[in-house]
Amino acid sequence: MPIDETASGSAPINAPVSAPVSAPVSATVSEPPDTTTCFVLVEPSHAGNVGATARAMKVMGFSVLKLVNPRWPDVLTRDETLARASGAVDVLQQAEVVATLAEALRTSTHACATAMTPRDFGPPTAAPRHHLPPLAALGQRVAFVFGPERTGLSNDDVYRCNVCLSIPTDPAYGSLNLAQAVQLIAYEWRQALGGFAVQARIPVVPLADGAALDGLMGHWQGVLQASGFLDPASPKKLLSRLRRMALRAALTAEEVHILRGIARALSARR
Repeated sequence: MPIDETASGSAPINAPVSAPVSAPVSATVSEPPDTTTCFVLVEPSHAGNVGATARAMKVMGFSVLKLVNPRWPDVLTRDETLARASGAVDVLQQAEVVATLAEALRTSTHACATAMTPRDFGPPTAAPRHHLPPLAALGQRVAFVFGPERTGLSNDDVYRCNVCLSIPTDPAYGSLNLAQAVQLIAYEWRQALGGFAVQARIPVVPLADGAALDGLMGHWQGVLQASGFLDPASPKKLLSRLRRMALRAALTAEEVHILRGIARALSARR
């Protein structure tokens, strides 16, 4: 069943925040935190969830957290946030607050949405254990995107992602707290990366990041409107379908340059 981002942010944790639970000490030499992976919380409304997310990330070796238009401007320093972070304050200190999801995904090459239900024209839905191991082998810069606790991700935000991740749950009760969902995804991604004994992989191919894809979509929109193929007054789902095609193709940075070059050449002939 898909992840439920609408669960309350007030679910209790097992250990008191004043006595954080330590992860087992590994026999291997610890690695620096992974900086190619980012976790994105879109419009989080519960400060405790932000802190618990930082804790969930750090225990799995991840450190890049981005917040999109959070409810509280000072959410990273609120007492509840710091208490629920339980030792992961460094993740909060380097977290980035941005205005839009597009800005949060500018440097990512593969975005994974967590959504309650599949969307029309949206990305395919997959279980983390099925989707993540092949993805780990590609060395992409991955972003995991979680929606607001009460409403979940909007259609437009889901359309920006390559896949919707679905955590199998009991059909009779599939509600997951936001921070719990982050913990599960972080664990599955760490396992897909090989645990803590594998060095960071070098990307095989420089794939196009979010900023490059946004530029391509804007270029296509202008060319299609100028040609008369796209009616701005009645765009329907054309742009969403084009983005879906681009995401499914896993375009490289060079391929984006080629497609934009073709668009420029067509515009020059008019």
